[in-house]
Amino acid sequence: MQGGSTGIGYGLKYQARCISDVKADTDHTSFLTGTLSLKEENEVHLLRLSDGGTELICEGLFSHPNEIWDLASCPFDQRIFSTVFCSGETYGAAVWQIPELYGQLSSPQLENIASLDGHTSKLRCILWWPTGRHDKLVSIDEHNLFLWSLDTSKKIAQVQSQESAGMRHYLTGGAWDPHDFQTVSLTCDSSVQLWDLRTMKKTDSIDRAHVRNVDYDMKKRYMLVTAEDDSGIHIWDLRKLKSPVADLPGHSHWTWTVKCNPTYEDLILSAGTDSAVNLWLASPSIHDDPVKDSLLTSQNRTEPLLNSYNDYEDSVYGLAWSSREPWIFASLSYDGRVVVESIKHHLTR
Repeated sequence: MQGGSTGIGYGLKYQARCISDVKADTDHTSFLTGTLSLKEENEVHLLRLSDGGTELICEGLFSHPNEIWDLASCPFDQRIFSTVFCSGETYGAAVWQIPELYGQLSSPQLENIASLDGHTSKLRCILWWPTGRHDKLVSIDEHNLFLWSLDTSKKIAQVQSQESAGMRHYLTGGAWDPHDFQTVSLTCDSSVQLWDLRTMKKTDSIDRAHVRNVDYDMKKRYMLVTAEDDSGIHIWDLRKLKSPVADLPGHSHWTWTVKCNPTYEDLILSAGTDSAVNLWLASPSIHDDPVKDSLLTSQNRTEPLLNSYNDYEDSVYGLAWSSREPWIFASLSYDGRVVVESIKHHLTR
């Protein structure tokens, strides 16, 4: 099903790649996004959907000193988030805090509460402990995996352990298993690597070239979704990694990112450099047990592509489901355009 965007838009001043759901904000549907300007001072925007769901409001605008290549919101404190940033050839990462009374300040400033120093290779992303209050963070650079202990009250982050993936592997990102908190999946140029954080060792791998992004199915244990340059989207059962258990066509150009819905089973978003966002329903047959009480209409089951949102003028790099209202998602195209969409009409009334 093809269709233009009918969502609510918001324009950033500069180009951008990353957007994050503010999971800890249980009172509002909120997103954080950061810009990627080479010449100008960059910005972090705190966006909130109005109570009526008709307007996307900028609740806070904060200066950020460098280009933002990764942004992730803290799962237990809505005013805390992390960024990976770049200045020239130098990469860094930090944990930031939004001032408590930012709405009453004329020029609110972000507070750097911890710098994640120690990386010597190009930083890729920061992963937060998947749910609840916890002090662990993971940072990933091109060759290394770092496990951190973060104390937000003392404003300090300490390296607990680190390990190299080897100079032959160029890491590009990763995801933290929401069902097994000791496991992370790392993407690299030739495979997806599964790592145990207790031993800091690789335990298994999926040999696939050009995997751009991975995400875990939030509702089904052992299910991992990968986005690949040329071969679309694959769904894997982590207990049998020789071949995927399901495939989705992906995009007409590179499939850049995938996001599994936090509440509704089998719902997957993908975005790519073809300037489109696709909403998929993965086949329920990939699971061990039949899907019961599905929230999706039966006529949608034979066609995996539920909708394609193609009213974009640039590549779409950022996607985020709302944890508070899981029928809502935000997308971010490289030209700085944020669009919030509702998929409620795809759900059984």
